[in-house]
Amino acid sequence: MAVFTVNGKTVTAEKNQKLLRFLRDELRLTSVKDGCSEGACGTCTVLIDGKPTKACVPQTDKLEGKTILTVEGLSDWEKKVYTWAFGEAGAVQCGFCIPGMVISAKALLDTNPDPSREEAAFAIRNNICRCTGYVKIIDGILLAAKCFREGTLPEETADWKVGSRVHRVDVEEKVTGTGQYPDDVYLDGMLYGSAVRSQYPRARVLAIHTEEAKALPGVVCVLTAADIPGSNKVGHLKKDWDTMIAVGDITHYLGDAICLVAAKTPEALAQAKALVKVDYEELPAVHNPQEAILPDAPLVHREGNLLAHKHIQRGNPAEALAKSKYLITRRFSTPWTEHAFLEPECAVACPDGDGVLVLSTDQGAYDTQHEIMGMLGLPAEQVKVRNCLVGGGFGGKEDVTVQHHAALIAYLTKRPVKVKLTRAESLLIHPKRHPMEMEFSLGCDENGIIQGVAAECIADTGAYA
Repeated sequence: MAVFTVNGKTVTAEKNQKLLRFLRDELRLTSVKDGCSEGACGTCTVLIDGKPTKACVPQTDKLEGKTILTVEGLSDWEKKVYTWAFGEAGAVQCGFCIPGMVISAKALLDTNPDPSREEAAFAIRNNICRCTGYVKIIDGILLAAKCFREGTLPEETADWKVGSRVHRVDVEEKVTGTGQYPDDVYLDGMLYGSAVRSQYPRARVLAIHTEEAKALPGVVCVLTAADIPGSNKVGHLKKDWDTMIAVGDITHYLGDAICLVAAKTPEALAQAKALVKVDYEELPAVHNPQEAILPDAPLVHREGNLLAHKHIQRGNPAEALAKSKYLITRRFSTPWTEHAFLEPECAVACPDGDGVLVLSTDQGAYDTQHEIMGMLGLPAEQVKVRNCLVGGGFGGKEDVTVQHHAALIAYLTKRPVKVKLTRAESLLIHPKRHPMEMEFSLGCDENGIIQGVAAECIADTGAYA
């Protein structure tokens, strides 16, 4: 047990836990964002005795007598200044990193009211941004410093004519941390859900043993593919992605869900997932397109390993290249690219009449609705998807990852549930920018005028479309 001060109020942490979890789960100070839980991203930055600290690092038992400040504890004047300054600088986009940036800025300006640009940059060295970049955030910090020194705020323009420069309408909620991302939602009686993932990239599931997990106190349900009322397959481009791998079916990558567990607490959820035992028959994996196109390659999907083939031609490139004065051929490779959005995937679902309501962070509310409709076998009017704020996406949140799982748990248990990926799960599970192997041949005449180009591009779409 530890007693300390948070935003001017004395609080008691009865059990030892990460400060991040105490601030969010018990005090509901949701400006403190959970981007990684491992001290890397800075979205959970708070002041501890005036020093910027990542709240996911210290344990509450080590905070006896300390003073903690979050964005909620800033004065009204400070909130107004940072809101105006960050809005004027255009420093706010997805907003997920901004409360942490503001806390780091306050730590600087409390001790150095007139910092240089280099000093402002150094102050946010432990805070990652993936949308805006750092130039405009530094601009915002320097503007805030000027306002604090002068004690006044410029008037905001009310000119909303086309072509006028105005502040984003969502600046205040993102700077002060009052804007709601799905993980900021806490509902009475809310369950916590998560998937048990495959141990092998390619293996046949022989049996799923859920008895021990179901018997654990606090566990509400353990669901398998047999519990899905509609179609097991989801997918925007092609219905090829299993909501869960059924007994007898084959896994396609380590991110595949085998079963879903829902429990009353995160602690019970973690314990129950560890109690699920799965029997596998490990099968040879297919690692890349070069292996996939071999005549004796195992089939990743029943219909084959080729997702799509496109041939585009204009004129006769072979003839043009043959007649070219100069010819150059080169190969290029691009790797898998992780989108690295700061907000891990999260969805909250709850019963809504005979259907479900899903609060989501994704890049296509209607796509998500259609996926859930098919999985639950429900018409559109019984599946409502409401997008909360999205803490970055960049294409990585176009596909469903947790939304349909949350919807299924809520629909079958008739209780609200939150399903959230850890950072490690996010890296493993969500689709990535495709790696590509490309060969280009380019021919030109003696004046350097291109005569023809031939290109072959092989994209690795991974386990699913």
